[in-house]
Amino acid sequence: MTAAVRSDSHLFDEQEPAAFEGYFREPGFAAESPLAWILGQRLALLDAVRGLMSGGQSAARLRLWVFLELAAQAQGRFSREDLNLLFHGLRPEALDMALKRLRDLGLLAWDATAQDYHLPPLAQQAQGLLVPLVRTPEDDDEMGALLAQVAGAQALGLSDPAQIRHLHAQLARLYDEFADAIASGSEARLRESQPRFERALALVGRAGEALTALIRSEHDDPRLEREARALGHAQARLLSMASQFTRALQQADRQRVTLGSTGVTSSDVRLWLQSHPALHTLLADVLATGVQPVFVSAHEMVDVAEGEFERDRPDPQRAQGLPPAATAGVGEIEALCMPIELGALIDWLSDAQSLSSDDGGPAQPPVAQVVLGGRFAQAAYRMQLLPLLGDAQARTLQGQTGDLARLPWRAELDPVLEPTDDPHVARLSAGRLIPDISNPSHE
Repeated sequence: MTAAVRSDSHLFDEQEPAAFEGYFREPGFAAESPLAWILGQRLALLDAVRGLMSGGQSAARLRLWVFLELAAQAQGRFSREDLNLLFHGLRPEALDMALKRLRDLGLLAWDATAQDYHLPPLAQQAQGLLVPLVRTPEDDDEMGALLAQVAGAQALGLSDPAQIRHLHAQLARLYDEFADAIASGSEARLRESQPRFERALALVGRAGEALTALIRSEHDDPRLEREARALGHAQARLLSMASQFTRALQQADRQRVTLGSTGVTSSDVRLWLQSHPALHTLLADVLATGVQPVFVSAHEMVDVAEGEFERDRPDPQRAQGLPPAATAGVGEIEALCMPIELGALIDWLSDAQSLSSDDGGPAQPPVAQVVLGGRFAQAAYRMQLLPLLGDAQARTLQGQTGDLARLPWRAELDPVLEPTDDPHVARLSAGRLIPDISNPSHE
């Protein structure tokens, strides 16, 4: 079965379709994918990168090195003498071969008038794709590059949903990887993942401001806002895993076993065995006499024996009746009580129902008269209670909160701050309390 599948795949490679749509069951499916359409618009760039990578590994490495060295030079044009000086370590035929391939791919242009070379716009696009190759290899390079792209694009106003989607996918993969390490409970796996996890948290934390600005900014593209919010959720999930990772490491530390009085732990032994160049040499000639392990620990046996001797046991000679009756002591029940400000506010509003205004109608006391008094915390607490007046859901509650909501008042606040004479509150929202005639409890 394997040979049949392999022969079919080779046959398919030999009969490669001339068009991209030929790989699909229906050619129209290729046009329905936005990503496939975008790749179709970048065929020149695709051919240039494909030409750089084609052939053997050594030749491809040579072409990449020459191209990236040219792209890194701080000059717009290169004469032949400049190229010979820059690549003086190459053999002439190797340099000519690399330059010819770059010219054929459109990554290096020759100006016959000025008799020099220059990098066309296609070369700048290819360099942007190949920049990660010149970074020092280290963990999470792919996420660092994606974060830099997203943050830089947001700062320049060139945010792209595809970049955010790729970063979201990378964060999801990292989350699953770290979750598996935590679930395994393996100290070795946790220690191996710890530097990578700390680096991921640092990168996400540094890009947090850019991501927050991206979410809060206004965009015409709804896909961009949707992807940005999904990315923020993935970032929060990864940051919330920090406490879980720390607890898993602490649990692994508690499971270490100290060997004797030397201070050497089981983790130290494991690391030493992993770094040993030839484990079979540790046995020496032991196998010739046979290995006889003895799984007995004298310390544990002594501890168990002492525990058995010191354990309290019931005396079979003594009667096991019920203890004599005793008078219960005086106890107190502590129950949660509401703040006294709530009861005072209910009493004040109940008494204010009988007040009338100058024109004979019901009084409408200002908010400052009801709220101010005492410290700032007390005034703020009374201010927070005002929206409960007339609230339909709060009226169904039991206790003082429901009593306040059932009072025949409702608060009407204005979007204006008025200065006050209170020593603890400088300014307060303007408003008044209006009798709620619709309230059944109104008299």
